[in-house]
Amino acid sequence: MTLASAQNAQTTTIRNDWTKDEVTALFEMPFNDLLFQAQVVHRQHFNPNEVQVSTLLSIKTGACPEDCKYCPQSARYDTGLEKERLLEIEKVIERAKEAKQVGSTRFCMGAAWRNPRDRDMPYIVSMIEEVKKLGLETCMTLGMLTRDQAVALKQAGLDYYNHNLDTSPEYYGDIITTRTYEDRLNTLENVREAGMNVCSGGIVGMGETAADRASMLVQLANLPEQPQSVPINMLVKVKGTPLDSVEDLDYFEFIRTIAVARIMMPKSHVRLSAGREAMNEQMQAMCFMAGANSIFYGCKLLTTSNPDTHEDVMLFKKLGINTERTRDFSDEAHQQVLEEEIAQQAEGDADALFYDASKPTAAKASLKNESNTAEV
Repeated sequence: MTLASAQNAQTTTIRNDWTKDEVTALFEMPFNDLLFQAQVVHRQHFNPNEVQVSTLLSIKTGACPEDCKYCPQSARYDTGLEKERLLEIEKVIERAKEAKQVGSTRFCMGAAWRNPRDRDMPYIVSMIEEVKKLGLETCMTLGMLTRDQAVALKQAGLDYYNHNLDTSPEYYGDIITTRTYEDRLNTLENVREAGMNVCSGGIVGMGETAADRASMLVQLANLPEQPQSVPINMLVKVKGTPLDSVEDLDYFEFIRTIAVARIMMPKSHVRLSAGREAMNEQMQAMCFMAGANSIFYGCKLLTTSNPDTHEDVMLFKKLGINTERTRDFSDEAHQQVLEEEIAQQAEGDADALFYDASKPTAAKASLKNESNTAEV
């Protein structure tokens, strides 16, 4: 099939009846064939040279009562993570303005909660309303939601709600015991019925099998409505969590997971999410070829390290991705980084090259607390 015929091919039908055997067969395809099939499907539904860009901010960090084995925000593990209260609305709006300035179109806010409490809801609603006034899409991840909470978030203007399945039903009990798989599915149902877009994916590299990765994608694709956004996270191992010494997942298996997700969920934005800092430009480019078309800008995902914004802009420029926006922001981003480095070095700050994207004018980002996020 030529490129022209691939672009003109009949649009892939959305399916909600995938079987594990079918998905296993996709994973077992020759690598080049799999990527080609994923690229064909991708071009039927998206511009292959456009990537949706979001910024993620932790609005409440640490002290989570859940026992997710990958997560340093759990109160059960000693990872050295500093706990933070719910951010003031003014600080959230400041970060949202900065996100828009560097080209993000969606602003995502995450809180380390099992579920939001009633007393927190007015603040959450105000955050959504104020970010919407900036012309940004809004997304939140707050843990489990009741039906009434989902409706309240929708009425406030929330566009997306993130709640990951994390892994397969078969492997889930080995990773989390404080909430069930059914709990997660129920929250997704509440979000859908409230009329919000669903953002739901998982984490790979947690010691699961290839069959588990296939099973997780079956669960996502066979939901009553496929998620509008599907984040695929690579585990970032954090000292102090039970998964800090798990064997690394082969990068080709990660790229295969992206490609299979694209084939199974043709109209979803597949997000290249946590773990991207460890990926070189070539691997990220292969993920885009495999069908990934969404990323987070900024050097932190909640508590997880992420490539700096200017590095992403420069990569986009090399690949011809988001051409118009990249042309607008590349020189500006590069100049901003240079000015910050010069100013900080002038102050004699040895750690000047490491900073927290949530506080771009002030703080240093400490690499000792690098961590993984599930809800992205």
